Amino acid sequence: METLTYLCHSGCIMDDKEAAEMAENSFESFKESIRQQLENQDPVFLIGLVVALAVVLITCVFLKYFLSSKTVRSAVLLVGLCDSGKTLLFSRLLSGKFKRTQTSITDNSAPYKAKNDRGSTWTLIDLPGHESLRPQYLEKFKSTARAIVFVVDSAIFQKEVRDVAEFMYVLLTDTILSRNAPALLVACNKQDITMAKSAKLIQQQLEKELNTLRVTRSAALSSQDGSVGGNLYLGKKGKDFEFSQLPIKVEFLECSARGSKVEEGDADIEILEKSLAKL
Repeated sequence: METLTYLCHSGCIMDDKEAAEMAENSFESFKESIRQQLENQDPVFLIGLVVALAVVLITCVFLKYFLSSKTVRSAVLLVGLCDSGKTLLFSRLLSGKFKRTQTSITDNSAPYKAKNDRGSTWTLIDLPGHESLRPQYLEKFKSTARAIVFVVDSAIFQKEVRDVAEFMYVLLTDTILSRNAPALLVACNKQDITMAKSAKLIQQQLEKELNTLRVTRSAALSSQDGSVGGNLYLGKKGKDFEFSQLPIKVEFLECSARGSKVEEGDADIEILEKSLAKL
């Protein structure tokens, strides 16, 4: 095997072994020079330098973790019981058109442009309303929620008040939703029907039902292990529950996705659209 040769600055010829030795000697000289400079420095300066480097390192690690774990909350979730009108409302918000719907067994999503000067765009997601499907889809999308539109069938609310309250209780005591604090818009749908309950009455009855649920759920948890744990406590202790006690913004509003008995008629969703425009 041929020996590699190198031409030094003075014009002499070196083989690869001599070149390696020279490089090693140069590196050792450099290390010795750095060591001597550090020894001549003030100890206070050296301590400050170490601390500064540590702060920079910790900051870099924190920023990497924070940026990688941060979830952009740009979704508006449509939730509620089966046949409350979520899917038709979904269609009306997106296109304004009437569309015949059936019970959803999976999620539907599409970009929704809010009617405001900022031109805000959210991802509108219609979640299935069946009680066997709700938990898994809520778990999938809740961390991205900027707002939750809870759709209520105002026409048969009296029959469903218990089920509506139980579902809402799950939302309001969820730790992730409580931490992210998305706006909660309770859309009292089907106001075009004569027997529909008003938003004010629905709010009052839900407060009473949630207050009862809070008592029974707390008692059930206490009987299991002697202490209340798990989900968050709803409202303020020692006071009857009211939505005003919550750390999140809650708004009750009336709407009608159908709008009228004529399928080609316009929907009555202006109040909901204005609320979405404020997000």
